[in-house]
Amino acid sequence: MIKIVARRVVRAEAVDQYEALAKELVEKSQAEPGCVSYTLNRSLSDPRVHTMLEVWKDQAAIDAHNASEHFTRIVPQLGALVEVADPVELYEVVWG
Repeated sequence: MIKIVARRVVRAEAVDQYEALAKELVEKSQAEPGCVSYTLNRSLSDPRVHTMLEVWKDQAAIDAHNASEHFTRIVPQLGALVEVADPVELYEVVWG
């Protein structure tokens, strides 16, 4: 399995719009074959900070997700609402 962490700082005036767009992305992504888990998370200390935490079966599932209609349509819209985008990190489980 591969885990993805995508942290973004959303412009303060765009948080509601970001979350509404992300809701569709999360729901459609969760329904994809190969998706184990896909959530949007908001920081308790700064409501502008949002992190997508994703778990995928394998790289092929990620590739299909990245090519999906909802991903290619929604992600650029989300990007337009972001103030800071950290690099997307992919992880593999070592222990646990």
